[in-house]
Amino acid sequence: MPQSFFDRLVMETEGSRQALLSVPQIQDGLTGRISLETYIAYLTEAYHHVKHTVPLMRTARTHLRPDQQWLIPALDEYIDEEEGHEEWILNDIRHAGGPAEVVRHGTPRAATQAMVDEAYRFIREENAAGFFGMVYVLEGTSTAIATHGAEAVRLSLNLPKSCFTYLTSHGALDIQHMAFFRDLMNRVTDSRDQQAIVTMANCVFRLFADLFRAIPHTRQPEVRDVA
Repeated sequence: MPQSFFDRLVMETEGSRQALLSVPQIQDGLTGRISLETYIAYLTEAYHHVKHTVPLMRTARTHLRPDQQWLIPALDEYIDEEEGHEEWILNDIRHAGGPAEVVRHGTPRAATQAMVDEAYRFIREENAAGFFGMVYVLEGTSTAIATHGAEAVRLSLNLPKSCFTYLTSHGALDIQHMAFFRDLMNRVTDSRDQQAIVTMANCVFRLFADLFRAIPHTRQPEVRDVA
């Protein structure tokens, strides 16, 4: 049986995915060894890229070639699902005692802006279908780390669940999304589109890793249960 495109995408981006997951900020987040300041700094950068999710999808929608129009219903479904999620992040910042309105009107770190800029550039100048490579990175990453990382950080910082609505909701949501995404990718048969999706995924894995590395972070002592 020939390899499905989704399986090829997973295989050809695995090295980039592992490089992202090895970033200290992510490793320490998974075990709850980050400070409140680091968590708020993460949410800040999340806000500044998540607020572009729907605009990026709309940009991709308008740049599809005539033979790519079959992807429009999938993009429309993603747009319906993702609308307003950046507000969830601001609410989490607010509940954690952070400056939500300062974040709203602030600017991202250079690494965050670089990831967003490259996504727009690729869609407009190379191949709009490549956007799905970014979807794979962001949804796959949240599925892998969001729920576990959120709970570890919540327990170590002794914060209420209201500070983690963005992460916990995406951990559950994106498990469903990935099943939809797998089926969608296995319908992509054009070799140009397949290569664009793989290329974009590898690029965004690298840029997303840079985003995490740029977040100020001092490792916290490991929290141990007291008998």
